[in-house]
Amino acid sequence: MSRPVIFDLFHTLIHGADEERDRVVGEMAVMIGVDPAGLVAAYHSTWRDRLVQWDVEETIRILAGRLGGTPSNEQVTRAGEHRLALGRRVLDSVSSATLDVLDALRGDGHPLGLISNATSDTAQAWPHSPLAQRFDVAVFSCDVGLAKPDPAIYHLAAERLGVGPADCVFVGDGADGELAGAAAVGLTVFRTTEHNDTDPSWGGPALATLGDLPAMLREPFEVMEPSGAHTGHKTA
Repeated sequence: MSRPVIFDLFHTLIHGADEERDRVVGEMAVMIGVDPAGLVAAYHSTWRDRLVQWDVEETIRILAGRLGGTPSNEQVTRAGEHRLALGRRVLDSVSSATLDVLDALRGDGHPLGLISNATSDTAQAWPHSPLAQRFDVAVFSCDVGLAKPDPAIYHLAAERLGVGPADCVFVGDGADGELAGAAAVGLTVFRTTEHNDTDPSWGGPALATLGDLPAMLREPFEVMEPSGAHTGHKTA
């Protein structure tokens, strides 16, 4: 069996759509009667809780309350649907070129896994996206209560693929310290810069485009030791 390949999602397979996220949160603020700039700032400052703890409507209620709002159930539901629609839209934006890469990897016999630091709107939209049918395993931080670079989330993905971490390749842009986290538990790591040059300090192999990956995995390659690790995070 060819080596399993585990991908990051945002800024690796799809663009992170950070500006659109802020716009949508501002629109949600109007729906629930709080200050748009305040709600956008609250979303940014609570990213970790939203990744591993709160669902969409819980987030809206908690943050609205912190901003002095008391939205009705109807307002919360409406704002939640607006956020869920964003999740569907972002996943549906995946390019045909990326889907072709995934199909090529599957054609070469590589099982495919996903580890995403993602909020519940993404996890709920995933089963209906064009990406889902191409993956054998998808692990979302909001579902498992773990987020990269926690070693446990890499071990969990590998376990679900039926292998050990050292048998897997990890591909990501490098946000949230994910590359160092993957390397620390034994995965072979490739950094991608196709959507964003998130971690230029990383010293391992890099891909300018995912289209290069199938051919690279068909050839023997030497894994380089990383020279640094980036700890910034993506907006979710």
